[in-house]
Amino acid sequence: MLALPVGERAALRHAMEKLEAMGLMLGHPHTSNVQSARSLRELRPLGGASRWRALYRRIGDAFVIGAIAPDGSVDPNGFRRGIVVAEERLDAVTP
Repeated sequence: MLALPVGERAALRHAMEKLEAMGLMLGHPHTSNVQSARSLRELRPLGGASRWRALYRRIGDAFVIGAIAPDGSVDPNGFRRGIVVAEERLDAVTP
């Protein structure tokens, strides 16, 4: 996350705060399922206007972010790499 521009970091942090506060009630356009992944969701800062996505999964009572990836429409290869990384990391987390 430190590699993101300052404004994007702030937007991502704000989106994470929304997810923490609203949990499963947080819906589109702030979050959505990742269609090409197993049990993975994307947190969409700025209601989807951000170029970055936090890829996460609910594990137990927590929402755990596995990777930060570029938006799939901006960088499809980067998004796919983010999915692989997030799934590997999150699969290793024990509730």
